[in-house]
Amino acid sequence: MTKKKKNPVWAFFASVKLALFLLFVLAGTSIIGTVVPQNQPPEFYVRQYGPDTAAFMQHLGVPDMYNSWWFLGLLGLFCLNLIVCSLERIPQVWRLVTKDNLATPVDRLRKMGIRKRIVLDRPLPETVKMIKSHLGRHHWRTDRRDMEGGTMLFAQKGAWTRFGVYVVHTSILVILLGAIIGSPAVARKILKNPNIAFKGSIMIPESRESDFVWAFQTGEKINLGFTIRCDYFTIDYYANGMPRTYLSKVTVIDHGKKVLTTDLKVNKPLTYKGVTFYQASYQPFPDFIVTLKNNTTGASRTSIIPFGKQIKWPEIGASFGIINKETFGEVVRRVKVWFRDNKDKPSIFWVNAGREAVIERPSGNFSLMTKQLYATGLQVTKDPGVWFVYIGCGMMLAGLLVAFFMSHRKIWAFIHEEDGKTVVLLAGSANKNKLGFEKRFTALVDSLQA
Repeated sequence: MTKKKKNPVWAFFASVKLALFLLFVLAGTSIIGTVVPQNQPPEFYVRQYGPDTAAFMQHLGVPDMYNSWWFLGLLGLFCLNLIVCSLERIPQVWRLVTKDNLATPVDRLRKMGIRKRIVLDRPLPETVKMIKSHLGRHHWRTDRRDMEGGTMLFAQKGAWTRFGVYVVHTSILVILLGAIIGSPAVARKILKNPNIAFKGSIMIPESRESDFVWAFQTGEKINLGFTIRCDYFTIDYYANGMPRTYLSKVTVIDHGKKVLTTDLKVNKPLTYKGVTFYQASYQPFPDFIVTLKNNTTGASRTSIIPFGKQIKWPEIGASFGIINKETFGEVVRRVKVWFRDNKDKPSIFWVNAGREAVIERPSGNFSLMTKQLYATGLQVTKDPGVWFVYIGCGMMLAGLLVAFFMSHRKIWAFIHEEDGKTVVLLAGSANKNKLGFEKRFTALVDSLQA
């Protein structure tokens, strides 16, 4: 009987060699995507690599390599290869797991590498019962079949571990599915709805708010569906003027109602309605946030004022301006304030940024606090496929654990009478870690004879 010839196309996609080739190619191209800066303006690549090389890179889509047609094609081919490989081999594994092991020929047991023959001076039925009970105490669930010449017992553990590698295959497909679902390019080009998945940024000055972000690559304006407001921004510097830590206090406003207020820090993002905000950058401004309070009347006001301009606040009964400032790099450390209340000469004094100054005037007592205006730079991401990626990563870890560290173990016991004695032929096999299984098998048999 001739063996049925496989379809050559099916055989090609079921090839392990194809899977290894695609893995190497994807790894190599991913290195290119890491070395070459992604999603930069065209002039950046002209400056870095020259006009001819830059044009060639643009033609191949290298500046946005992970969304290029050829890279996505490689991923699609790899997915197809995984699916066909799994469909090709899973039926064989299923037959191996569900086969009738009690029908294993006795001659085969005698040829197994892991085996032991013992002779017991007791009746066969009692021996069968004893061995079955002994295996049960060691968590081996035993099947029995009486046959001509004796009784066969069989037990196994970890049959399901043979599917560990296919859990890994499935996990890769789940991760790639999550990447596709969360891809801004797919949302923009295929689904024609950039609001489904996007990556963008926004710069929000203190006390201001925004209900949109600017998308990376395209610069498209994307509405959030709610509003985020920067209530306050603070930054600490090292002695040399380099920034040490910074954070934003932000408020989410949905349909005109304040939903939540929280501190947004580096490595401490905020997620609301599937949109995640990351503290990414900041920008100082030449303007100042000034809070002035008439401690006598209780009237107060906070506003953003420019440098070098006189401001009149009639409701507080004062006018003032910032006429000088002391800076260290981009940081304003002190400001010089001009202040009057239309009585007597104006007060002129220095005050540290962020510190409150108390001003005694003929008309009353005033408190003034100044702070340099900053804008918080937020990186904004909406990735509906992220949970698929997390689930896929969990599946991959579980599958690798099973595939590398767990094995399918089998034990047979053929009990028969020979020359008036009861003879027990014990044999075992494992598809992985055979040395470790042999030690456990020997210990199990030794405890049987004890």
